[in-house]
Amino acid sequence: MIRLNGVVKRYGATRIGPVDLELPAGGIIALVGPNGAGKSTVLTMIGRLLSPDGGTITIDGVDVHTAPSREVARMVSILRQENHFVTRLTVRQLVGFGRYPYSAGRLTAHDEEKISEAIDFLDLTDLEQRFLDELSGGQRQRAYVAMVLAQDTDYLLLDEPLNNLDAQHSVQMMTRLRHAADTLGRTIVIVLHDINFAAAYSDRIVAMEDGAVAVHGTPDEIIRDDVLTRVFRTPVTVVDGPTGRFAVYHRAPAENGSPR
Repeated sequence: MIRLNGVVKRYGATRIGPVDLELPAGGIIALVGPNGAGKSTVLTMIGRLLSPDGGTITIDGVDVHTAPSREVARMVSILRQENHFVTRLTVRQLVGFGRYPYSAGRLTAHDEEKISEAIDFLDLTDLEQRFLDELSGGQRQRAYVAMVLAQDTDYLLLDEPLNNLDAQHSVQMMTRLRHAADTLGRTIVIVLHDINFAAAYSDRIVAMEDGAVAVHGTPDEIIRDDVLTRVFRTPVTVVDGPTGRFAVYHRAPAENGSPR
């Protein structure tokens, strides 16, 4: 379980928190909300890449900001939005970085096995010797997700992994993440912009607004007209479809009353 108790982060006059939240182990937990709500900041603090100005964050009882780095790296892996490797790497070399907490750069046969498993899981076997700059945006994104999967942690934190993916590849990515949660027993906390992907693939949704948790619960509890309209500050109607609920956004009227 991930616990945040009174977590605060300040950027000048901007403040995130205090955030009090318990995220149960298992499944997919989606962080949603408008731009600037604090989703990525909270995710990055959970992943220890950003220190809170107050409060505590624990994973399975371990304080991630006071525990040894290697211990934390064997519990939780994180993929940020900004992935810029300046050196020319193959897919397999990139995925191998996920084994650093165990190998410190000296890969063993067990490490190589874990790398191959992650590459196969993300359907990258035919591309593993290709250089990253030879891949499409979607293929490259899958390679980065394979890297954090190869880290073999119980908790994966993914910051907008659907960036640069079209609808088809977004569905494929979420299907693979759902499979990782269900078959590998991973807990995946994921920042998403598309509320309908959160509705379709997650077990729990945390909606943030103005640096605080506005509401959290199951998709049935969150995917509602009143909740989404309030959080996203735009008219939303929730429709029951053949595979579950989905949100329909309405065009907001202009200030003079005419449609935009």
